[in-house]
Amino acid sequence: MIYLLKFGASFVLPPGIFFVLLLLCAGWVWKRGEKRPAAAIAGVVFVFYLLSTSVVSDALVRGLESEYLPPENPSGDVIVMLGGGALLDTPDVDGQGTLCSSPANRLLSVARLYRKLHVPILLSGGQVYADTGAEAWIARRVLIGLGVSEDDILIEPESLNTTQNAKYSAKIINEKGFKQPILVTSAFHMPRAVLCFKKQGIEVTPYPTDYQANLTPREVHYSRLRPESGAISASAVALQERLRTLVTVLFE
Repeated sequence: MIYLLKFGASFVLPPGIFFVLLLLCAGWVWKRGEKRPAAAIAGVVFVFYLLSTSVVSDALVRGLESEYLPPENPSGDVIVMLGGGALLDTPDVDGQGTLCSSPANRLLSVARLYRKLHVPILLSGGQVYADTGAEAWIARRVLIGLGVSEDDILIEPESLNTTQNAKYSAKIINEKGFKQPILVTSAFHMPRAVLCFKKQGIEVTPYPTDYQANLTPREVHYSRLRPESGAISASAVALQERLRTLVTVLFE
């Protein structure tokens, strides 16, 4: 009964209510004799609906996240973490400005790897917009608060995208003479990140984290066919990554 109620409620709240309204519009257009426009509207609604289900969004994300798995016994001489968003003026335990959820998850893995390997950490990420946080500096502050020595933290605070992450980090890696960088970023982001570093002549050990979907597909329950805003967001992220990877291959 709980799942049934959630399923029904999803069609009277956004985004489900918009699918219902658009289908009603398609039916109205069909009754007016304009069958091709009605079919086009219905087709677009159906695709949009599928992208809003966790069944489809998980499959799209899983396709990216399964390309690399973290090594059981990672080894390297530097841990490189890529930024992924930060807030400028939000309060934190020891200062102002916080990382968004994905880079915060990345930072947690970095801290744990540091305790295991005791190698330097390179934080890559700048202030992308005027109202966003300086990612590398915020991450540095958090790591110091977690007990990481300042002497073991390097920062690259200028990059604004993944291509620049790789370009500016590669310069530091080469200057410092590091030979075995461990790359930490979100699992869905790892394929493009590895590609960007390869284009800079840097071979990395991928250590994906911040997984958004199970590696093994879940049982398809009807409740997973309800439209969800989170699923739309996940589908969009996966499709954007595919497109950005293609752009990186062709033009960068």
